[in-house]
Amino acid sequence: MPWFEDIEIGAHTELGPYTFTEEEIIRFAAKYDPQYFHIDAEAAKAGPFGGLTASGWHTTATWMKMMIRSRTGRDDPPDETGRKPAGGPSPGFLDMKWPAPVRPGDTITYSSTVIEKIEMKSRPQWGIIRSRNIGINQHGQTVLEFTGQGMIERRNPG
Repeated sequence: MPWFEDIEIGAHTELGPYTFTEEEIIRFAAKYDPQYFHIDAEAAKAGPFGGLTASGWHTTATWMKMMIRSRTGRDDPPDETGRKPAGGPSPGFLDMKWPAPVRPGDTITYSSTVIEKIEMKSRPQWGIIRSRNIGINQHGQTVLEFTGQGMIERRNPG
């Protein structure tokens, strides 16, 4: 995790591709979003998507998995005291959309672009980074888009 001061607006990160399987779609939905078009391939044929689709929450949780994987193993520089920056909690997502369904066998490629930095007056040791996050399937269709917000530690609190 870089320091808040070191993150540049416009910085783009490719998080990589992920292929959704029918088994995984059903397993996730059975536990967290048990609607028939996520858990029953036969019944889903008569549903709004004409077949089995992944839960939007599954698509979003997979984005989170890919984001954490992209951060793992990074060696961001410490400050002059040897302290390394910490990532903090998120105040939540904005404008989440699932404009196209994710079907078994779809490969979704995720990415994230920094769009805004906000200095926090109530917690000067933290800043908020807003990012535009998307998932695009193998046909070029956007299947996930939202603005993410994450608190990032500041090297030099104001």
